[in-house]
Amino acid sequence: MAIVSGINPVLETLKAGQPLERLLIAKGAGGPRLQQIIDLARRACVPVRFEDRAGLDRLAGTPTHQGVLALGASERYAVLDDVAATGTLLVVLDGVEDPHNLGAIIRTAHAAGAGGVVIPERRAAGLTDVVAKAAAGALAHLPVVRAGNINRALEDLKQRGYWIYGLDERGAEDYTRVEYNSPAALVFGGEGKGLHDLVRKHCDVLVRIPLEGKIPSLNVSVAAGIVLFEFKRRRSGAA
Repeated sequence: MAIVSGINPVLETLKAGQPLERLLIAKGAGGPRLQQIIDLARRACVPVRFEDRAGLDRLAGTPTHQGVLALGASERYAVLDDVAATGTLLVVLDGVEDPHNLGAIIRTAHAAGAGGVVIPERRAAGLTDVVAKAAAGALAHLPVVRAGNINRALEDLKQRGYWIYGLDERGAEDYTRVEYNSPAALVFGGEGKGLHDLVRKHCDVLVRIPLEGKIPSLNVSVAAGIVLFEFKRRRSGAA
C-alpha cells in the first residue's frame, strides 16, 4: 500500500483525484491547510481517521510527516447509484476483514457474473495491494463500492427493487431450494462473526449451506463461491 506523507504531497494527491484508502491525521494537529486536506478528503468520500502521532511515526517510518498520511488504494471506488442502476446481481460484504478473503470474493463474484461488490467503510478490508493480488485481475472489471453504512445501502437497494438474500447458518432456507428473484443482492458476513443483527433484519430471505461433520461454518470466500454459482446456475436455467 503506497503511503503519502506531508501536507503538500497529500494535498496534491487529493487534488489529482488519486484513489485513496484512508487519510490519517495526528491527534491534536491543526491549521488551515490541514483542514483543507480534511475537507477535500471528505468531499472525495475518503475516510478520515485521527490517530496518535506515534502510530503515524511508525507507519511513515519517520516523524517528519507533518501530522498527515494518505494511504493509497489499488483501485478507485465506484458509486452505489451507478452500480445499482445496472439491475444485476450485487455482492454485499458485512465486515470481511481479511484482504485475501476480500480479493478471493471479488474474483469469484466477477466469474459468477456479479455486477459489483459493496463493502463497508469501517472495520473491513479495503482495496489494498494484497486484495488486488488475490483478486487476480478482477478489480479491473468489477466495480467495488465503499458504503459509509451497509444498512443504508441495503435500504437503498430495496427501494430500487432488489431482493436481499443473506447467508446465515441459522437461515431457514436451504440455498439450493430457495427461489432467487432478480435483481438480487447476496449478503455475506465477516469472518467468525457472520451477519450483524441489523444487517440480518434487512434481508428478505436468510439462506444456509447445510454442512456435514463437526465444523459449523465455512470460510467466507468459500461460502460466497458456493452460493454465487448456485445463483448463477439457477438464473441461467430460468433464462
